[in-house]
Amino acid sequence: MSRTAATASVLLVASLAGCSGGESVPSGPQVIHTARGDTAVVRTESGSVWGVEATLVPEVSIGELEGDLEYLFGSIGSMNVGADGTIYVMDRQVPELRAYAPDGTYLRTLGRPGEGPGELKGPDGGLAVLSDGRILVRDPANARIQVYAPSGEALATWPIRGNFSTSSQLPWDRDDNVYAIILVDPEADVTEWVMGLVRIGPDGVPGDTIIPPDVGYDTPRLEARLEDGENSSVSITGVPFSPSEEYTLHPDGYFIHGISDAYRFTLLREGDPLIIERAAEAATVTAGEKSEEEAVITTNFRRMVPDWRWNGPGIPDRKPFFSDITAGRDGRIWVTVPLAGVEVEDPDYDPQDPNSVPNRWREPVAFDVFETDGTYLGRVNTPMGFSRYPAPIFDGDTVWATTRDEMGVQRVVRFRVVRNEPGA
Repeated sequence: MSRTAATASVLLVASLAGCSGGESVPSGPQVIHTARGDTAVVRTESGSVWGVEATLVPEVSIGELEGDLEYLFGSIGSMNVGADGTIYVMDRQVPELRAYAPDGTYLRTLGRPGEGPGELKGPDGGLAVLSDGRILVRDPANARIQVYAPSGEALATWPIRGNFSTSSQLPWDRDDNVYAIILVDPEADVTEWVMGLVRIGPDGVPGDTIIPPDVGYDTPRLEARLEDGENSSVSITGVPFSPSEEYTLHPDGYFIHGISDAYRFTLLREGDPLIIERAAEAATVTAGEKSEEEAVITTNFRRMVPDWRWNGPGIPDRKPFFSDITAGRDGRIWVTVPLAGVEVEDPDYDPQDPNSVPNRWREPVAFDVFETDGTYLGRVNTPMGFSRYPAPIFDGDTVWATTRDEMGVQRVVRFRVVRNEPGA
């Protein structure tokens, strides 16, 4: 978008607090409003509405190391929550979908392994709950979306094209349309893949294929390709800690899009687009994080191509300004903010094994939260063990997410956003 000259206006969102010299200073967020062409820009220079950072405090936890099978998880692939608070968790290891009451009590199991009606073969990260309570499970291995009633009865199967499996959620909008991710051209080389979203109505009838925004940004990447006569195989991964193009579908039906080389993303609302920016400093990539990522990628690619050498840009010294954008059920925007890594013990690393790679660095998870008018509410920090996959569910001050403890036990936890006391 072209820049146009605009007079910046600074909005101080809070009361003015008196200081010892009799002067007044702003105590809330300092926000600059400008315009670029026909697009409004809201930039937070400092501060937040909350005024303090917040943390996630657990309220309900589901999952045990030992006990009844209904509370033991092998590999949680997706989760979601109904309007009545029922929590749905897909265990891909079985696979089966379990329903739990808002207090964490097991209710019932939906589905079983197989290819018949109501059965699941290879569900991925796609799980949605419609406003009437129907539960939708994306099952690429069966090339369909399986539809269940809240009671657990199998109601229908909606065909989807291909068997592309992804950890992404099954997007939905407030009209109960869901959006199934597909490869637009399945015959294209993996380096040329373009993803699309097929809009499927609440009656299961497919509609348009929507292509997510693409501004031509090339994410730095590495490639290993094995040529074997007429056959070839290729593996591609991004250069760790490099900026990337991120997008998400808002429940109001528009895309949010941004490139993480700057703290800037756009709400692509028809007739009312909005750019949201925030003054921030990108976290440093530690030497330990950099060397560990290099070792992991090199080891993995050399299993495929023994003489593989690094064939892309080097790992940057700074992390991107954000690594994900997610729209909450209430419409708020949650931006994942990369932080400096923390070194921990790795009891599984064997320095005598050439194929063993240390896994000692963890990146704490934190979010910046915005309203759809660009208002920056504040930072939310999460406890160690909080996982971004499967995708957390956000709704106001409530967050549902998976965690993993030091014993490797997976749990689904309902958290409450609690603001820290000033000075704490």
